[in-house]
Amino acid sequence: MRHPIDLTANRSGLLAERAFVWVCRLGALVPLAVLAWLLARVTADGIGRVSLSFITDPPSQLDAAAAGLGPALLGTLWLIGLTAIIALPIGVSAAIYLEEYDRRSKLSAIVELAISNLAGVPSIVYGMLGLGLFVRALALGESVIAGALTLALLVMPIVITASREALRTVKDSLREAALGLGATRWQTTRQVVLPMALPGILTGAILAISRAIGETAPLVVVGAVAFIMYGPDGVDAPYTALPMQIFQWTSNPKREFLTNAAAGILVLMATLLVLNGFAIWLRNRTQARRT
Repeated sequence: MRHPIDLTANRSGLLAERAFVWVCRLGALVPLAVLAWLLARVTADGIGRVSLSFITDPPSQLDAAAAGLGPALLGTLWLIGLTAIIALPIGVSAAIYLEEYDRRSKLSAIVELAISNLAGVPSIVYGMLGLGLFVRALALGESVIAGALTLALLVMPIVITASREALRTVKDSLREAALGLGATRWQTTRQVVLPMALPGILTGAILAISRAIGETAPLVVVGAVAFIMYGPDGVDAPYTALPMQIFQWTSNPKREFLTNAAAGILVLMATLLVLNGFAIWLRNRTQARRT
């Protein structure tokens, strides 16, 4: 016996589904609209200030028209370069060990839980850790290497998590085939697993560097200088960074410095786009070679 179709229930279900779709669309469009408005406002305020002299000149606390962000830009490049050199090899190595050599042990489960928790720790806590460990305990002082080590700790959970997810996408049949042909575990990992997982690992590196380049709170704690007339000339030199310079300008009561802050935001975004663009190009090239 056939049961009659409840048209009222079907109609209400369709209306609920359409309402949910529109709620999801609004949830995506409203933040994008706010972001577009903020970008337009910053661009309108700061685009006229961006110039070669603004990018290369040192800052000034008196004359906004003569102030630049050369030392801050150089300090940011030093920080990001050192952070990548420190965090990426250690993070990828940890992911390889946890995923390829110790996948099902209790220690791996505990470490994975710890990494997930560390990913949610506020950045200011990493700054306090960097102050106690690198600046004071290891006596590195308020140097660029202390800031880079602190940022490396900050982004390490992102690198490890993304690298582990990339390694998991490689099919076990490929590992088994390599081992069946007589390859060692390390040869299998180096010649089979890593080339297949490299695009995903580079995606994690992009996310990590993107977060590190905009951090201010840890750098304030570990001693980044708010005003400096020269960029770092070594890993033990004092430094500042673009977020610190922008923060210093926004705290200045003169209106002209707010224009400099808007221009500094544009330079920071451009630097981020250039670095991410290079990483994306490298990832796509690696992925094309794999296919």
